[in-house]
Amino acid sequence: MYGICAHRSDGKVLNCVNATKAVKPDALFSTRIQSLCPTITGDVCCTVDQFDTLHQQVQQAVPFLVGCPACLRNFLNLFCEMSCSPNQSLFINVTSAKQVNKTMTVDGIDYYVTSNYGEELYSSCKDVKFGTLNTRAMDFLGGGAKTYKEWFTFLGRQANPNEPGSPYLITYRSDFDQSSRVKPLNATIYSCGDPSLGCSCGDCPSSSVCTGSLLPQSKTVTSCSVNMVSLKAECLDFSLVIVYLALLCAILLWGLLYRRRGRTGFSSQTKTPKNSEDKLHSNNNDNVPDNHVQVPEATSSSVVQTYMSTFFRRHGIFVTRHPLLVLFASILVPVILCIGLIRFKVETRPEKLWVSPGSRAADEKQYFDSHLAPFYRIEQLVLATSASDQSEAPTIVNENNMKLLFQIQNKVDDLRANYSGSTVSLADICLKPLSTDCATQSVLQYFQLDRKKYDDSGIDHAKFCFQHYSSEETCLSTFQSPIDPSTILGGFPGSNFSEASAFIITYPVNNKVETTGQENGKAVAWERAYINLVKDEILPMVLAQNLTLSFSSESSIQDELNRESTADAITIVISYIVMFAYISFTLGDRPSRLWSLLVSSKVLLGLSGVVLVMLSVLGSIGFFSAIGMKSTLIIMEVIPFLVLAVGVDNMCILVHAVKRQPYGLVLEERVSNALVEVGPSITLASLAEVLAFAVSAINPMPATRVFSIFAAMAVLLDFLLQVTAFVALIVLDFRRAEDGRIDCVPCARLTSSTDTVAGDGSPHQGPHLVARYMKDIHGPILGYRAVKFIVIAAFVGLAFASIAMTTRLQPGLEQQIVLPRNSYLQGYFNDLEKYMKVGPPLYFVVKDFNYSSASENTNQICSINQCNSNSLSNEIARQSLSPETSYIAKPAASWLDDFLVWMSPEAFGCCRKFVNGNYCPPDDQPPCCQLDQDSGSCSPNGSCNNCTTCFLHSDLQNGRPSTTQFREKLPWFLDALPSSDCSKGGKGAYSTSLNLSGYESGIIQASAFRTYHTPLNKQTDYVNSLRAARDFSSQVSKDLQMQIFPYSVFYIFFEQYLGIWKTAIMHICVCLGTVFVVCFLLTSSLWASAIILVVLAMIVLDLMGVMAVLGIQLNAISIVNLVMSIGIAVEFCVHITHAFMWNHLDQTCGGYCPTFCKV
Repeated sequence: MYGICAHRSDGKVLNCVNATKAVKPDALFSTRIQSLCPTITGDVCCTVDQFDTLHQQVQQAVPFLVGCPACLRNFLNLFCEMSCSPNQSLFINVTSAKQVNKTMTVDGIDYYVTSNYGEELYSSCKDVKFGTLNTRAMDFLGGGAKTYKEWFTFLGRQANPNEPGSPYLITYRSDFDQSSRVKPLNATIYSCGDPSLGCSCGDCPSSSVCTGSLLPQSKTVTSCSVNMVSLKAECLDFSLVIVYLALLCAILLWGLLYRRRGRTGFSSQTKTPKNSEDKLHSNNNDNVPDNHVQVPEATSSSVVQTYMSTFFRRHGIFVTRHPLLVLFASILVPVILCIGLIRFKVETRPEKLWVSPGSRAADEKQYFDSHLAPFYRIEQLVLATSASDQSEAPTIVNENNMKLLFQIQNKVDDLRANYSGSTVSLADICLKPLSTDCATQSVLQYFQLDRKKYDDSGIDHAKFCFQHYSSEETCLSTFQSPIDPSTILGGFPGSNFSEASAFIITYPVNNKVETTGQENGKAVAWERAYINLVKDEILPMVLAQNLTLSFSSESSIQDELNRESTADAITIVISYIVMFAYISFTLGDRPSRLWSLLVSSKVLLGLSGVVLVMLSVLGSIGFFSAIGMKSTLIIMEVIPFLVLAVGVDNMCILVHAVKRQPYGLVLEERVSNALVEVGPSITLASLAEVLAFAVSAINPMPATRVFSIFAAMAVLLDFLLQVTAFVALIVLDFRRAEDGRIDCVPCARLTSSTDTVAGDGSPHQGPHLVARYMKDIHGPILGYRAVKFIVIAAFVGLAFASIAMTTRLQPGLEQQIVLPRNSYLQGYFNDLEKYMKVGPPLYFVVKDFNYSSASENTNQICSINQCNSNSLSNEIARQSLSPETSYIAKPAASWLDDFLVWMSPEAFGCCRKFVNGNYCPPDDQPPCCQLDQDSGSCSPNGSCNNCTTCFLHSDLQNGRPSTTQFREKLPWFLDALPSSDCSKGGKGAYSTSLNLSGYESGIIQASAFRTYHTPLNKQTDYVNSLRAARDFSSQVSKDLQMQIFPYSVFYIFFEQYLGIWKTAIMHICVCLGTVFVVCFLLTSSLWASAIILVVLAMIVLDLMGVMAVLGIQLNAISIVNLVMSIGIAVEFCVHITHAFMWNHLDQTCGGYCPTFCKV
């Protein structure tokens, strides 16, 4: 095989079938051969034209392998020996020839190599990275080969016309007849770990200098457990059981020791209810106004309690005498505050709700966006087949579905949206890496989005590209980048892409940093038009093909949340109507005659109470709106229910306290006595709630902080309106009833009012069903010592069980829970979890990279030869080998590696210059070739024959550029287009990977190295991946003495879960502590305050245990609900405790049962 005899139709040269002996080259030719093939000396079996062809062909492979000199040398030797070795005939046999232009040319050969040679060659190259696309060079130069035989098969295949590869078939064989003259090639193979050839750890993990990582290996967390015969329990659970049993024994022992004293105490208590009840009935029957009988003073009332009793007695008298004045004066305050509603705004941007302004993730996102570029917006479609009869879903890769994709693509391309009077298309806003075509991610890119190319090649070409997407030029996208099938297909087993059951189409759209909220106006307008297009036109098309469709846009979540808030407004209105009906029923009396119900009912009073609750909520929102604070959906959806619950409780307590007073007293005394009785407990409960919510505002998370502030103000206003306006309304309503006027129509009066008067608080009415149950059944049963022990044991046991369950709470907030159940995004998120095979992009950002010659930063970051073994890129590559703990899927795309390779003299097709010193592009790019507009091919025109490499080896310092060389050539690299002759061009791939602002000083302020997370399907995966990335970057920063941080688009939302337990515990403890302090100050009873604290703590623990059982995750919303539950529980605990302390002479249910029933 000697000389060139002909050319194929695509221009590829064909060798002659010739048995010519090796010839001695001249000095110049010998030098050229030595520069590329140093193992070939003396005679050669190739002509100058053959060598030039070899040189041109391997030029495309050099940029992939130059980072690992051992692999590059071995790879070049394989083809040097085949083309120019003087012993060529010993291991090459021409097996097929064909006649071209009356000349016999080579059409197929057998290339004999030993299996050991093949194994070692493959081993030296299998791990070499191709950082531009976060993959391995073997994916491009070997079609993803897993063995040396697969690699040889790929290298030896005969290329079709206009495709890269060999013009004739090369069959690599390691089996041969020992008796034949064949001597298989067994040349020296350089190990990638050979120190003299300096492959990096990222390209050669097996190297002896790369065995250890600077990072400690992640240790498998083993849980502590206790084995008991056949049972196995967690240490915490076992400890809680032991403590619980010990506590029960202690309580039981205490009960036995004080049994005699307990019996005496219980005996005396059983007589008190009867005496008290007899005394009460006696006073009621005599109708004698005796304040000391009806409102007994506690023997040990605190100073605060006494002051409050005096205040509420005077306040009740004043309100009774001036009800209208108090009513209008008190209502005037919230009405004035409501004026602030004209400035009412709702904050719906997630980053403004769930991200603390000073959070690390927020600062890192701001740095990334301002120094590099905001992460692009994502518009996505997921088409999938559906399984039937428990069978697997059929493949989606067929002719009909491909044609459907073209129809969908045409509709999306033709879509026009209106924005401020101008039309916006996808081409106006899409991400264009090379400034020409959109970076659409779709299986149609294998046909360059051209229906004609699909009709010519068919679906088989797509299946071919699934396996050769990285090596076949015909599979490149319109923006000249390979499309990884794992990013555009879903539901495939292993790597069987042809069996995929889903198409994933992604439209990346340019994103901008928002300052006024209008910077992305065009994109948002197009996205909303796109969603309407999908719903109205594309969805019916897809369903007609028996496929499923899910879809999303960047603005979808915010739009759906806004829609949910509108729907929830109806729920709030309905709840208020229901509560109004409930209040009207519970506040009213049960008259002896049906027609008297018109007078005794409390519909108007109940409606007025609900209005007061609404005023307190609106007043709170109006006040904070006036000072510029935006509301949130949590405020609009939660606070109305919270304040309504508190308000209804207080309204019932106030009304029934007045009704419990002896009918013989004048209304003024009944109201004042009622306020003395329940006013302190209402004040105590409300003050505890207000302070608990106010103190919770220390949380820096905007959503929970704003909720706490608004809730504290709303509860405070509600309390003030309850003790002023509502008391005034009670006075007016009781006067109306006493005057026999009809409820809701007070101008009308019934002719006989005898029964109606008796209906309002007269002693002829018996207790309600709940009151009878509490007094006759619940209270007496609870009074037994054994029952008390059982109740305490049961609820303490429940609290201990809840502690054990609480440890199983998972942090996070599933997006499906936040969105409306009928949202189209529900199916989209389900499909992402089901079909998505790649994780979110992950960037490691290096601050203030010093590229000067005097700095070691370059070798501390890069991962090619001569780079530090513990460099950033090498460590990322090493972490990608254990994705289950690092959550890093691939080696990083390093602009620094590609830049150093692009500059190196070995990559002779990359960094080149004209004679005048200007940049010279590769030979397959204009102006070095003539572009054919019809075919898209570029034919060499010889205009760049005089171009030379930018540098010689002697120009570099230990293989690295000087500070000046680095500074001058970096812009060239970032403007260089990638092509077949030089795949390392930085335009598109690294256009936004570094900030050149002020780089002339030798410092690059920010540069990013891109990789990918593993697929993240659960909330815990997102949280753990963030934690792992931060731990990794923190350790690398410490060891390399550089500022490095990780960034991914979801970090800003999941950072809160790293410390969610700390936040939850802090909020709960602060609220409980505040309640305890307030209770102690107002009651002067340490025991009562401690009991309230313990009960509230048990309630919160029980709620958290229930959350764990139901699978409710711990997040900011659940923390808000836990804080709110404390606020509601305070109402119950404080009122009951206060009633128990107040009725110290009757501490059975007979004494505090009325308050308990109303609560």
